[in-house]
Amino acid sequence: MSHAPRGEATQAEPEAAPAESTTDGTVEADVVVVGAGPGGSATAAHLARYGLNVALLEKTRFPREKVCGDGLTPRATRQLVRLGIDTSVAAGWKHINGLRVYGYNQRPFELPWPELRDFPNYGLVRARADFDDLLARHAVKHGAELFQETNVTEPILDPRTDRIVGVKSKDGREFRAPMVVAADGNSSRLAIAMGLNKNDKRPMGVAVRSYFTSPRSDEDYLESFLELWDGKPGQSNLLPGYGWMFPMGDGTANVGLGVLNTSKAFGKSDYRQMMRAWLANTPEEWGFREENMTGPIRGAALPMGFNRKPHYHRGLLLVGDSGGMVSPFNGEGIAYAIEAGEYAAAAIADAHNRGVGTKQAELALQAYPAELRAAFGGYQRLGHIFVRLIGNPTIMKICTKYGLPRTTLMKFVMKLLANLTDAHEGDVMDRIINALSRMAPSA
Repeated sequence: MSHAPRGEATQAEPEAAPAESTTDGTVEADVVVVGAGPGGSATAAHLARYGLNVALLEKTRFPREKVCGDGLTPRATRQLVRLGIDTSVAAGWKHINGLRVYGYNQRPFELPWPELRDFPNYGLVRARADFDDLLARHAVKHGAELFQETNVTEPILDPRTDRIVGVKSKDGREFRAPMVVAADGNSSRLAIAMGLNKNDKRPMGVAVRSYFTSPRSDEDYLESFLELWDGKPGQSNLLPGYGWMFPMGDGTANVGLGVLNTSKAFGKSDYRQMMRAWLANTPEEWGFREENMTGPIRGAALPMGFNRKPHYHRGLLLVGDSGGMVSPFNGEGIAYAIEAGEYAAAAIADAHNRGVGTKQAELALQAYPAELRAAFGGYQRLGHIFVRLIGNPTIMKICTKYGLPRTTLMKFVMKLLANLTDAHEGDVMDRIINALSRMAPSA
C-alpha cells in the first residue's frame, strides 16, 4: 500500500544550524538521532532539510560493514530519489531490472519490476560499507552533525516528566534534545532502556551472507532460491529457508540465506554450515565455493512485523530495525527504514514548529505511529500470515511447484512481496493488494 509521506522536503530548504556544545562539553540540538544506518541517516537528512539542528550519533566509524543483502527494490530506490540521492550508474550504483526466481527444479523464472506510476522501474545494488557512508555524508551535507565512535549507553530522562531529553555515551558525553530517534538496530539498547521490548510472537528471521568472486557479478537481476538442497538438486534433502544472490557489478556477488522463526530449524541450526552445504551443490561455474570467498560468513537478525511498539513513546521515536520494520514477505528492511525516517522527520518538524513541550507538539508526534499504521500496519499483518504459510514445507513445495510456471500469478506475487503497487487507479492486482492491506488489522 503506497502512501505519500507527510511534509514534502523537496521545497526550498531552510539552512540547518549545527548542534551546539555547552561549556561542559554537552551537545545540545533540536533532535538527537542514535544510529547512522540508512534509517537514521535518512531521518537526519530530512530533519536538517527542515532546518532543525541534528546530532547524528554512530557507534563505529565509517566506512563500516553491515550484514545485508545489498539489494534494493524500487521501493527503496524511490526513497533515495526523494532524499536527493543520485542513483545513476555514473554515481556508482548498479541498476537491477527485476527478480529471477529458482524453485522446484524448474528453469529460473524472471520477473521484471512492474511498470508503475508510484515507483521507478529499477532496483539498485550497492555494498553497505559504501552505502551507509554515502547516506551519512548526505545528511552532513544538508546540515546534520555526525558524531562517530559514539556508543550510546542510556537515555537521559527528565525527572519531572519521565520523558527522554537526551542520551549518554560510553565515554561520558551527553547529547541533549527534546526529541530523540532510536535508529540503533534490532537490539536497540535505547528502546529497551525506555521500557520498549520486543514482542516474540511477531515474525523474526535470521540471515547469513558472504561475498564471492564470481562471473555472475554483472547479472542485472536479483536472484532468489526457494529451495536449498544439501546434495544434488531434486535428489537430496531440502534445507530450511531461502537463498539469494545479488550481483555487485565489481566482480563479486553477495550470496546468503535466511530462515524464518516459523521454521522448525530456527534457532536450532548452524546457519553458516547450512549455507556451505547449499552452495557446495550450486553449479561449479558460478564460483560459490570457499576458495572464492572474499570475507567470512556473517549473520544478523531480521526483526519483522512491527515487533517493538509503540513507535513513539515519551519523546522517543523508533525507526527501522529498532521498531521491527523489516518486511515479513521478502526480508527487505532498508526501504521501510528510510520511509519511516521521512515520516518521523515530518512529525518532529511539525512538533518543533508547534512549540516543543506543548500539547499541540505532542499531538504532532503521535501522528508518527498513526502514519506507520496507515502505511504499513495492514501489510505487516498480512506478512504474519505469509510467514506461517511458507514455514510449512508442504505448502511451500506446492506453491513453488504449481505457482512458478504461471506468469500472471507470479506477477501478482512479485507486487505483493515487494509491496509495489500504484495507490490510485492501479490495475486489478494493485487494487486487490491495496484492499487486502486496508482490510487487515494493523500489526
